[in-house]
Amino acid sequence: MPKSANKPPVDPARLGFDFDGVIADTAEAFLRLACEEHGLCGFRLEDITRFEVECCLDMSAATAAAIFGSILQDSLSTALRPMPGALEVISELAERAGTVTVVTARPLLEPVLDWFAHHLPPSALQAVRVVAMGDHDDKPRHILAQGLDWFIDDRAETCQQLHAAGIQPLVFRQPWNQHCRHLPAVSSWQEIRKLCL
Repeated sequence: MPKSANKPPVDPARLGFDFDGVIADTAEAFLRLACEEHGLCGFRLEDITRFEVECCLDMSAATAAAIFGSILQDSLSTALRPMPGALEVISELAERAGTVTVVTARPLLEPVLDWFAHHLPPSALQAVRVVAMGDHDDKPRHILAQGLDWFIDDRAETCQQLHAAGIQPLVFRQPWNQHCRHLPAVSSWQEIRKLCL
């Protein structure tokens, strides 16, 4: 995707973002809570080679669900951190585009809004629009309803669904989506900035 001298290749007003694994470093929180609360301390980020973590880590599905449930219900008390550079670029996009759209498969909206309110300055916060739709496999419909042409997600299956629906996905590179090599990808928020600003 070559960048023209006058205009970035991606219109920031038509670009949307997933929350967990793109804006928020949910894997770090998951691994930390697995160790602190369940005594499962030997895992590294590189070990998470599947989106369904219980398929690649020596951990029961119930334990994985309990850890993710804690993060989803209260992202602040579980100390969920932003991905490096995410808040700065979101603030810049808010100023440039006027709206930053986040579509998350989380079922609960309030913990995401609370997290943004804690981390973003008021000027950027008022530009962030969050849709919590509760189903990984229903994202294309919600993204189209928001009038978006581009979407950044870390779940390979979601990116494939977006592509099939006529939405241009950008895979946010994570160890669990390395098999998804046929779609365009970004590896950092610095790359996202270059595409949009």
